[in-house]
Amino acid sequence: MTDTLPDRLCVDPSSRYYDEKLLARNIGIRFNGVERMNVEEYCVSEGWIRSVIGKTLDRRGKPLTIQLKGTVEPFFKD
Repeated sequence: MTDTLPDRLCVDPSSRYYDEKLLARNIGIRFNGVERMNVEEYCVSEGWIRSVIGKTLDRRGKPLTIQLKGTVEPFFKD
């Protein structure tokens, strides 16, 4: 497995950007210089993350998210 992260990655198994092998390697996201723990999806080239809003769920039972724009830096924690 390579040490390069994809441009876009999601933690939702129903997404086409989901990659279980990469997520098992403990990935961290630095957004605008601050490490974020509640990121559901990110895109480096477009400069955005999708972050969870508290414990609120949508009508399908998935976490409610908000899209934030800025500088995205994914990294391996290990």
